[in-house]
Amino acid sequence: MRDILLATIHCGNKTFNDIWAVIFDKDGTLASSESFLRNLAYRRSRLIDAQIPGVQDPLLMAFGADNDQFNPSGLMAVGTRLDNEIAAAAYVAETGRDWIESLEIVRSAFAEADKYLPRKATETPPLEGAVELLQVLTQTGLKVGILSSDSTQNVQEFVQCYDLVSSVHCQLGSDGYSSKSDPALLEQLFVSLGAIPENTLMVGDSQLDVQIAQTSGMAGCIAVTGGWTKTVRVSGADAIVHHLNEIQVVE
Repeated sequence: MRDILLATIHCGNKTFNDIWAVIFDKDGTLASSESFLRNLAYRRSRLIDAQIPGVQDPLLMAFGADNDQFNPSGLMAVGTRLDNEIAAAAYVAETGRDWIESLEIVRSAFAEADKYLPRKATETPPLEGAVELLQVLTQTGLKVGILSSDSTQNVQEFVQCYDLVSSVHCQLGSDGYSSKSDPALLEQLFVSLGAIPENTLMVGDSQLDVQIAQTSGMAGCIAVTGGWTKTVRVSGADAIVHHLNEIQVVE
């Protein structure tokens, strides 16, 4: 870790000193994902409703995608695929289906929905300033990681699709873990980056990102609020920015 240059990062009136690693959330922080996630929510709910009539509207509300509104703090935006499967299966089970059968119906519908939609990476381009910030961080000598509730495959495809391989040193999703806050997943991330929490900064768009930074003892969390149509409300963050270009790096 000694060959990593310590840096100072400014966000408005907030300064973070002695930073050598920065961890980013993906959807809504680095990637413009709202349109894709809304379409995915509608596709999943319609396929489930085709088998269990009457559950589409409740499912859309649970996903955070009803009435053409999208909740940036809702299940689709923040939850893992497993979170979404369990929530959807609960609505199916309410109709009297057995739990295992409910899960099978939901997982089958989710898999079918994946076939209808384009590759996620191509439909979720980087937000304004994302590529430039990642490049600056790397050029400064900092280590950069992505930690997402999405799958590791989708994280890696996003990085590859937008030529970010040289700017992102670790790319992790939460598949196989209870959530992206799982201590084992965080440990894997820190080891991969060669970093320690005290000198690591979290950048995300949800309350979960703030909690991860606080419980793991990171140097702080920067909340990004402008990645969705509806402004994100995040409390407890050490700094809040609307756009990524508000994050300034000083060696």
